[in-house]
Amino acid sequence: MVLDEEEYQALLRVSRRVNRRFRVALVLAHETGHRIDAIRQLRWSDIDLESGVVRWRARHEKTGYEHTTPLTAEALAGLEEARRISQGTGDAPLLPARRDPSVCVSRSLARDWWVRAEAIAGLEPKRGRGWHSLRRKFATDLMDLPLKVLCELGGWKNAQTVLRCYQKADEGQLRKALESRRRVRTSSPDQRESIGGNPGPPNPLNKTITTISKPHRSRGNVTRFSR
Repeated sequence: MVLDEEEYQALLRVSRRVNRRFRVALVLAHETGHRIDAIRQLRWSDIDLESGVVRWRARHEKTGYEHTTPLTAEALAGLEEARRISQGTGDAPLLPARRDPSVCVSRSLARDWWVRAEAIAGLEPKRGRGWHSLRRKFATDLMDLPLKVLCELGGWKNAQTVLRCYQKADEGQLRKALESRRRVRTSSPDQRESIGGNPGPPNPLNKTITTISKPHRSRGNVTRFSR
């Protein structure tokens, strides 16, 4: 299932009522497209707020792929909020556990946050709507990007995985594609020629000029030809 924008906004509106750490995790999941397991195990040493990038450690990635991605303005704002919450520096967890701030929040707590947020937001539980639906949303929202770029942003090693498991074209995208095709078919002749369909009028310089040789009599009954 792909989380839609309306559902995301509903969760975002109630996120602070659940937990401020949940809000940070929610924003990062939406803005980076990464798995919740990778997000909840981030440490401040992985974040460069000045350069606006985040490092994803290989041991926290399902694919084992260590990489660095840029951060959006929304993600940076979420990280600034996280810093105000934890006052974290160095190798401290970005999302510290309440009882032991030296360790990251657990997977079960992150799952509980999601369930509570759905209930407060009035979203009826649906199969597949969980943290991973945000990863699918990320891939679908950025469907127009080259696959290579999308894979680098989301940490996918295999483009076929993105096509098979994550991207889903909605009705709006399908209609947009058909409308683009209609515009091409109904464009002016000059526009079609620019696309490559009309070769244009023949070039008179390309005509072959044929000269007819006329025979005439010469002295000695020898036939000569003038050119």
